[in-house]
Amino acid sequence: MSTRAAAPLPALWEDLTFLSPLSEQRADAQAAWLAEGLGPGTVLDVGCGWGELLLRVLERAPSARAVGVDVEPLRVQEAGRRAAARGLGGRARFVTGDASGEVRDRLPPVVDALVVSGSSQVWGPPVEEGRPLDYGAALAAVRAHVRRGARVLYADAIWSRPPTPAAVAPLSGRDDEFVTLHELVELAVGHGFAVVAFGESSLEEWDAFESGFGAGVARWLDRHGAAHPEAGAVAARAADQRAAYLQGYRGVLGYAHLQLLAV
Repeated sequence: MSTRAAAPLPALWEDLTFLSPLSEQRADAQAAWLAEGLGPGTVLDVGCGWGELLLRVLERAPSARAVGVDVEPLRVQEAGRRAAARGLGGRARFVTGDASGEVRDRLPPVVDALVVSGSSQVWGPPVEEGRPLDYGAALAAVRAHVRRGARVLYADAIWSRPPTPAAVAPLSGRDDEFVTLHELVELAVGHGFAVVAFGESSLEEWDAFESGFGAGVARWLDRHGAAHPEAGAVAARAADQRAAYLQGYRGVLGYAHLQLLAV
């Protein structure tokens, strides 16, 4: 039996700026809105990935501090590296773990701005159970974690169109996994927020996001060649992902962006 180590795929941040379907223009607008009026306050990002959006907030709020938390250690390490490289290490702290679990005591109890993007599952049932996303639990937890008047960026998956069998098959397999944009906005209002703005990622943002997953695989295959013992499996996984998107949930699965004020 061979003991040769598996050749790792490139890190996602080599091909994706953000771990969500988010354009540069939208991200800069969101960062500017969060930073506006933040002053010396603290912004928390739950599910911060490699910290790109959070660091953009700090760059616009020179007296603010930031805390990012993510369950993936390598992403947290990359976030810390980026903060140091941009001269923000003294104002940014990154924590590895579950924000609702083992690292909760290492996070500030109340903050002045908060970001939750694609991380509602932190407060809901395990993803492996394939149950509907618990937006209500996430919004309740967020409201309890911010002061009155705090700015919150809440973003997550929704249905842009009624789900089809082809769309739900590569996801959880159920029509009720997500809600519509209107339903999400009303949930936010019902959990103590005033809605400043709402919208969805465009199809162009989605295409760029999904392409980012495939770009690293393409470079891996180019670097290692078809004769590599793992090449077939790597190419097959990439093909499955493309089919799931292009023949399944493209244009059906959406991504909502809500700018909220805690009231």
